[in-house]
Amino acid sequence: MATRPKYDEVEVGAEIPAQTYPVQRLNLVMYAGASGDFNPIHWNERFAKAVGLPDVIAHGMYTMAEAGRLLTDWAGDPGAVVEYGVRFSAPVVVPDEEGATIQVGGKVEEKLGDGKVAVAITAKAGDATILTRARAVVQLA
Repeated sequence: MATRPKYDEVEVGAEIPAQTYPVQRLNLVMYAGASGDFNPIHWNERFAKAVGLPDVIAHGMYTMAEAGRLLTDWAGDPGAVVEYGVRFSAPVVVPDEEGATIQVGGKVEEKLGDGKVAVAITAKAGDATILTRARAVVQLA
């Protein structure tokens, strides 16, 4: 496990090492069970294509959670993320055989005092930017 970042040691502009998270249809089915969101666009290819999507797509909140995972792993504590918001800009298309990959990175934008930092998050699936205006406030050690 990486050392938890300390507020006094983190500088504005510091990069949070990018991570890659694979997404398979099974992940979406498990998320549907946990969240109660059984919309067929998240598991039924025929239905997703019938409503004009290219294929099954990941739940927006699943996508947001994977991006948030970067922050909780970096901070070393899920409770350290005290604010978090995003705009969804593109869906994560999850083909049956190969699945998809979400690439997430972050950068410290501002030190807010009281041990808190503002972090800008970047998230892509393939060439598509999937989240915009993604920002979090993280309480550091």
